[in-house]
Amino acid sequence: MARPHLPLNALRAFECSARHLSFTLAASELNVTQAAVSQQVRGLEARLGVALFRRLPRGLALTDEGHALLPVLADAFGRIEAVIQQFDNGHFFEVLSIGVVGTFAVGWLMPRLRLFRESCPFIDLRLMTHNNVVDLAAEGLDFAIRFGDGNWPGLHADHLLSAPLTVLCAPIVAARVRRAQDLLHETLLRSYRAEDWPGWFAAAGIDAPAIRGPVFDSSRLMVEAAMQGAGVALAPASMFERELQDGRLARPLSIEVMTGDYWLTRLRSRTLSPSMKLFRDWLLGQTAAVS
Repeated sequence: MARPHLPLNALRAFECSARHLSFTLAASELNVTQAAVSQQVRGLEARLGVALFRRLPRGLALTDEGHALLPVLADAFGRIEAVIQQFDNGHFFEVLSIGVVGTFAVGWLMPRLRLFRESCPFIDLRLMTHNNVVDLAAEGLDFAIRFGDGNWPGLHADHLLSAPLTVLCAPIVAARVRRAQDLLHETLLRSYRAEDWPGWFAAAGIDAPAIRGPVFDSSRLMVEAAMQGAGVALAPASMFERELQDGRLARPLSIEVMTGDYWLTRLRSRTLSPSMKLFRDWLLGQTAAVS
């Protein structure tokens, strides 16, 4: 059975008239005559067998049937317009939304975004940072890059990078830190993961002190405080290579502790779109090259 022909011009004329509650204003937006708009709407009403407007002396009012139809059409035309806007110069730009833990975003991903743009120029990338607490479905994200053990319910996780934690501080502080015991006399900056410092001291073979330094919800912010001389941070050195190379940050001890890795996560129920597959393959290739 053939599908009934959709009267797109009439539906557009109704949607525009309903937004303005005026055939005249709708005609101006659609660049046609007021009579053409009115005729299209009357034809649609005849086809549906209902009145969509009440014609008033000074304008229009929607009937119950018109109120029911308008949001459906507004959403449909809005979606069509959004997709059409993704075409440019004969190419389709696919939007890809990614949530990224801030430390990885600044320390690893941002310096390589140019490479991704050159590799996949027709992906419209949208980046949002988070502090390792993210809801992909609620936030409309295609991927989230997170730190942890890779075990999140309902998510598929691809391993990106190992991220051992090590002592990082300002050079002036590093001059006082020759061995692990020297940290007992320093302010120890803390992340939201309470097990980090106890784990590091265990790796160093000494008992952890009572740790009362400031708590940060971002390793990036914590290390920034360390660079300002506020204390000693425990963070992945691989995410702060530029700061270490230019001398703003120092790594006085080689002792490391593993508390998690970086992972690329997505909903298990989510099928990979073309842009998701391209980004995933590019990212896994980049991280494999530095592992």
